[in-house]
Amino acid sequence: MEHKTLAEPVLKVRNLKKYYYSGGGFLSGKKTCVKAVNDVSFELYKGETLAIVGESGCGKSTTAKSVIRITEPTEGSIMLDGRDFGKLKGEELKKARQNIKMIFQDPYSSLNPRMTVRDIIAEPIDIAGSWKDKEERERKILEACDMVGLNRDFLDRYPHEFSGGQRQRIGIARAIIEKPEVILCDEPVSALDVSIQAKVVNLLKELQKRLNISYIFISHDMGVVRHMADRVIVMYLGHVVEEGSKEDIFESPKHPYTKLLLESIPVIGKEVPEDDKELISGDIPSPANPPSGCCFHTRCPYATEECSKVMPELREVDGRPGHKAACVTIV
Repeated sequence: MEHKTLAEPVLKVRNLKKYYYSGGGFLSGKKTCVKAVNDVSFELYKGETLAIVGESGCGKSTTAKSVIRITEPTEGSIMLDGRDFGKLKGEELKKARQNIKMIFQDPYSSLNPRMTVRDIIAEPIDIAGSWKDKEERERKILEACDMVGLNRDFLDRYPHEFSGGQRQRIGIARAIIEKPEVILCDEPVSALDVSIQAKVVNLLKELQKRLNISYIFISHDMGVVRHMADRVIVMYLGHVVEEGSKEDIFESPKHPYTKLLLESIPVIGKEVPEDDKELISGDIPSPANPPSGCCFHTRCPYATEECSKVMPELREVDGRPGHKAACVTIV
């Protein structure tokens, strides 16, 4: 998908940071600062999907939760439809949240087991008070139910009576009932069987086309991202290390970490040599004690001495507008 450069983004995030502090007591000494999200910026345009990818612990889910303010960001600005979403409070915040929703990773823990499917789906409109009478409430519930392919006869059942795929459809219905402009999808298919994943991904794409929704799609599965995304942000240890269109990232990756993520995608019939330099080695460093210089240099097969000293800036590569990478080894 291409968006017009003159179009205003529906969501604009600038210099987002989320730090966690621990320790600092009488016996524990100095406080420890975990920089879970460190200076992340991006735009999201109407009707597009922006994927945020990386290994577990890279900060992608914390980014999404900070954007929707499930967890309050430490710094940064969040503009939603031209309004400063990060500074809204009380009734203004509640009203603004009608336009930005989240689909969670685990369809088992994200649904209240004591609520019927009808009440789970209606929860956002109940909180917002956005129905005039019981007939309108029921109409909205049934419309959301039909859009995600749930049987209307199941509305008075409870979450434990459903499969993982059906539960995720319930979560999706809850997210779309108010027809928001933005939905943050936090690993929405990773907890599902592979046979069900494709159906849920296709459902998300159908709903996007029907309702003109903008998605932020969080995932570590590059295969799913290739199917869903229009643009991609690659995160590592709280930092954005590369961003670009889907074609930029999958066909012309520039950052060593992005290349290694793509090399790690299993391909049927392809043998991986034991000494293959192109695979990611070692564990991701602790965000509480990140390496100096480039955050990836301790695992990078191409790291130089300069990489341990210099924190590279995110800069345009190949002269392609919108394709940026943070690496000093890129020519």
